[in-house]
Amino acid sequence: MPRKRTADAQVLMNAVKTLAANIRFASVDDPVRTICITSSIPSEGKTTTSVALSRAFAEGGSRVILLECDMRRRSLATAIGHHGRYGLYSVLAGEHSVQEAAVPVGTSKRLFFLDAEPGIPNPADVLQSKRFHTLLTQLSGQFDYVIVDTPPVTTFVDAAVAASVTDATILVVRQDYTHRDDVAAAYEQLVQAGANVIGTVLNCCDAATSGHYYGYYKERRNDSYDVVAPSADVAQPLGATPAAAPVAPVPPASNRVSSPVSGARSPRPIPAGGVATVVKPVNSSVRSQRAAGQNGLDQTSAFLKQAGYAPRIPHEEE
Repeated sequence: MPRKRTADAQVLMNAVKTLAANIRFASVDDPVRTICITSSIPSEGKTTTSVALSRAFAEGGSRVILLECDMRRRSLATAIGHHGRYGLYSVLAGEHSVQEAAVPVGTSKRLFFLDAEPGIPNPADVLQSKRFHTLLTQLSGQFDYVIVDTPPVTTFVDAAVAASVTDATILVVRQDYTHRDDVAAAYEQLVQAGANVIGTVLNCCDAATSGHYYGYYKERRNDSYDVVAPSADVAQPLGATPAAAPVAPVPPASNRVSSPVSGARSPRPIPAGGVATVVKPVNSSVRSQRAAGQNGLDQTSAFLKQAGYAPRIPHEEE
């Protein structure tokens, strides 16, 4: 995804919607319901991606719940601006239900957030427990998508454990920040844990060239959508009437400005009951063409007369 500070909002929105669409069509026979979002190292934007993807699914009409599974460094509550009274550990312990612990985000009533309590001991054991597996199954039946935000892969084992029990995993990579060896190591660790890594998200990328993509869809004046009259060289279908040339609108008489133009003739007045005929002067090029044609006729007549051919001229009746 592009940088938040410098990228256009339309570019960011399109990137998130494209990601959501790719996840929808990742598996048609076995739809993806639970998604683990992680990264190889800290500060790559996995939390930002989790929030943006959850909102994109919710805006598309799906019911989504966002889980805070980075129990060592919680940041989702600050990112979305919502804090719940109860958290994930109390739900797993059976003290409160999901309806009591999850808080709605926004006014659409389609996006919910389940926070985690601070200071949970052994987060990896909590994510690997049977109760957490049962909770994911329960949430998959109540919501269309379950987004799980986890810590970085190479930092703690929590991400690999959570990725092994979800339907799909997305690895967030920050451009010009993460080393290739770290990304390769994180991917290898996820695969060894049995995670279904369906793709990566390139975050904080330069969106300077995105304007060329969106400029293609902007309407331009006098573009190629105008109707063009067929020229005389193009063959017309039988029975078709040639298109008339466009006539410029004539301004009212009060708006006309008379200015002396050399060689221009004033239009003749329109007589009563008729339309004035404007006689255009014949220029020198037309006269030369007519003279050339007349010379051609004279030469043809002389050749026919020399050959003894006399044209038949009808006699007028007296």
